[in-house]
Amino acid sequence: MDSSKFTAEPSSTPARERDDAVGGDALPLRPSASGAQRVPPMFDVIIAGCGPTGAVLAAELRLHEVRVLVLEKETEPASYVRIVGLHIRSLELMAMRGLLERLREHGRQRPAGGFFAGIGKPAPKDLDSAHAYLLGIPQPVVVRLLEEHATRLGAEVRHGAAVAGFEQHGEGVTVALADGEHLRARYLVGCDGARSTVRKLLGVGFPGEASRADTLMGEMEVGVPRDEIAARVTEIGRTERRFRLTPVGARTYSVVVPAAAVGDRAQPPTLEDFRHELRTVAGTDFGVHSPRWLSRFGDATRLAERYRVGRVLLAGDAAHIHPPTGGQGLNLGVQDAFNLGWKLAAQVRGWAPEFLLDTYQTERHPVAADVLDNTRAQMELHSTEPGPRAVRRLLTELMDFDEVNRRLIEKITAIGIRYDVGEGPDLLGRRLPDLDVAQGRLYDLLHHGRGLLLDRTGRLTTGGWSDRVDHLADPTAALDVPCLLLRPDGHVAWIGDDQRDLDDHLSRWFGGPADWPKGM
Repeated sequence: MDSSKFTAEPSSTPARERDDAVGGDALPLRPSASGAQRVPPMFDVIIAGCGPTGAVLAAELRLHEVRVLVLEKETEPASYVRIVGLHIRSLELMAMRGLLERLREHGRQRPAGGFFAGIGKPAPKDLDSAHAYLLGIPQPVVVRLLEEHATRLGAEVRHGAAVAGFEQHGEGVTVALADGEHLRARYLVGCDGARSTVRKLLGVGFPGEASRADTLMGEMEVGVPRDEIAARVTEIGRTERRFRLTPVGARTYSVVVPAAAVGDRAQPPTLEDFRHELRTVAGTDFGVHSPRWLSRFGDATRLAERYRVGRVLLAGDAAHIHPPTGGQGLNLGVQDAFNLGWKLAAQVRGWAPEFLLDTYQTERHPVAADVLDNTRAQMELHSTEPGPRAVRRLLTELMDFDEVNRRLIEKITAIGIRYDVGEGPDLLGRRLPDLDVAQGRLYDLLHHGRGLLLDRTGRLTTGGWSDRVDHLADPTAALDVPCLLLRPDGHVAWIGDDQRDLDDHLSRWFGGPADWPKGM
């Protein structure tokens, strides 16, 4: 196989040219018994990592009949049962694909408020969403449900399969597994977490700050009365924002306590570590015993320099890491997958405009940078030093103003995002809420991951794009604009009422119409 040393292309290189880019150190194909090179199996996309990001991406690709293989290095689900929160925008995206009710059966709803640095302000009552709440759900359950969704749609998932290397070439990417097997695909996406093998092998920089503070988290039984715990937690919580004991059973508590030193997060902490830190912070270890699971996390903050190099892309924690304050990490990765899925599928299916796949980085990289900044700010507000405590008191006062509170809630829950899709009304580039429409609810019409023309005039048509874009003529839709074009991720790509202008924007986002002559 012809290969050369990897050379990164500038971001301005057209996508179709970059598809033929070469890269990576060559990985030899396995010889057959006769000594000839044997061509490995072929997929459209291989995804490294079957966490929430990888599972959602696989499902999004399968909606467009893309051949997908997901490689997950772990053979068993995680032993710990950390509760994660799905924020408003993630809930909306799940509703768009018909997944929300299934998730809600396993979760617990709570009001959307008190997210920013744990400052206890309720959310504004008129948040522009039909899903204005937080859904707390065990992370293993989220992973299982999303993986089941992907496999139902036809994705292949292999557990106990780890990526050991890869080579980019004109035909795609050859991926070497740890067991020596080689696989071929047109694209490879690294959704393999903060220590991403794909990112490291790709040589993409991951600048930012190393962890400066560790926090221990686990579930265990306690040996003192509940009212005694509640009183002590309330007292300490006035100054120490990273300390929490929350009941999750009759005698079992979720315990969160700051650690005095940064430890090796590859090794789980011990029960004695928890006892020591609890005594340091609270003056007592609360008689903790019989742990269910123990873990630690840090406050490292890093952002990949690039999300795409040739035929290899990054998403989720492989592209960005940050402290868990505000509960944005899982949500950010899932939203990466919804943004990337339809664009990568368009590239594979052959109708993507040249610039489309590049918009994954131009849209999502700034979003991640903003999340990193707001988590940095929140971590400062958790400090027990006099300066940060004074700023926290001031911000607490400012959040009594509805506009300030709303801005922070929209930032944390990702409903304030506006992609740069061109000049126009404020709604352009934003996500469209789940409206009442003639056929029921808007999001119910987006289950298949296609674009949607919402036409209040009844005069427009999707024409040669009807294989990629649905058309809903509904003069009763509660909109302040005549018509709009929705991308598969629910963001508004065009507003207007002129057919020629619509056709231009259909071409911009969904390629040439199906009836165009070949080669045009």
